[in-house]
Amino acid sequence: MTLQTQLVLRALLEDPAKQRYGLELCELAGLPSGTIYPILARLERVGWVGSTWEDPAVHEAAGRPRRRFYQVTEGGAEKARLALAHAYRARKQPLPGWAVARPISGGGAS
Repeated sequence: MTLQTQLVLRALLEDPAKQRYGLELCELAGLPSGTIYPILARLERVGWVGSTWEDPAVHEAAGRPRRRFYQVTEGGAEKARLALAHAYRARKQPLPGWAVARPISGGGAS
C-alpha cells in the first residue's frame, strides 16, 4: 500500500460517517487531485469506498460545480484499519543489517 493511499484512508477514517468531496480530501491528505482521484477510484472498485453525487439543486444554488462525495464503507473501514495497522507494523520492523549505517573502523587511509 502506497503512502498516498494510506494518507487518503486516514483522511476518510477521521470521521467514517462523514461524506467528503474530493478537494476536501486533497486538503486533508495533503495530496494533489491528480493523485487523490485515481486512489479513490481504486478504493471504490474494491468496495472500501462508496460515492454519491451531490443533488443538482444544491450546487446550482451555491453557484459551483457539482461535487462527488466519498465515504468509507462499513466493511471498507475495517479493512482499511487492518491494512493501515499492517503498513505501520511493517515500517516499525528493524532494518536489515546491510541497511544500518555504521561508523567505518580502522581510522581511514594508511
